[in-house]
Amino acid sequence: MITGKTISELQVGQTAEFSKTVSETDIYLYAGITGDFNPAHVNEAYAQNTFFKTRIAHGMLTAGFISAIIANQLPGPGTIYLQQTLSFLAPVRIGDTITGRVEVLECIAEKNRVRLKTTCQNQDGVVVLQGEGLVSPPKAPKV
Repeated sequence: MITGKTISELQVGQTAEFSKTVSETDIYLYAGITGDFNPAHVNEAYAQNTFFKTRIAHGMLTAGFISAIIANQLPGPGTIYLQQTLSFLAPVRIGDTITGRVEVLECIAEKNRVRLKTTCQNQDGVVVLQGEGLVSPPKAPKV
């Protein structure tokens, strides 16, 4: 059985990252899955007349990179996502390479909770998203 790190295996300061280049296909697939067809994301002619002058990725698509890190790396498989705050600080454009990062801020052993710093930045080092998450890591298997 594959499981993530238990609370006793986590330490303040531990980090994990995931990077992906955002494609036009990613944006259209996300729009189709969620139903969010805001023209700022899917209509270039419309988007050229916006503040950003081109289409931008959905903010929640970018936030999904944080979810991927939590689910697959830190704490990893079996982790339950409980809360997330997000601030969207800069646009993500087609072709941007985004690196999500999760850092353990606090381990609350008596409640089996872990508080996480969550950020995403682009290839130029610009932070495009920041927030804080609260998760419940998997419990140690009973022997």
